[in-house]
Amino acid sequence: MRSLYMAAGLLMTALGIIGAFLPLLPTTPFLLVAVWCFSRSSPRLEQWLLDHPTLGPPLTNWRREGAIAGRAKAIAICLIVASYGFFWYRTDPSPVLAVSVGLILSASALFILTRPLPKKG
Repeated sequence: MRSLYMAAGLLMTALGIIGAFLPLLPTTPFLLVAVWCFSRSSPRLEQWLLDHPTLGPPLTNWRREGAIAGRAKAIAICLIVASYGFFWYRTDPSPVLAVSVGLILSASALFILTRPLPKKG
């Protein structure tokens, strides 16, 4: 089982790093799964991710407080709105599809907005 968690952690880390450079692929959710997998397979890699100067702070904030930084919230909400606009423009959706996608994206935005901001220190 440890090998499966290790492989999944490495795959999720790779997807998270790729997501940092591709606009529609998220980074933090993949890295959260990677940290979880590494906590069951490799404490050394788990600690490496948590201590990483760029990747670590959002993971630590989430693990410690369930918190999302204000800048990350703003970017996420802007991308959700832009994604819905692009979806609407490119697909000319039926009313049912437009409402369904809108509700899913709105629920995602509400979840993000209701997470606390990280505490200083």
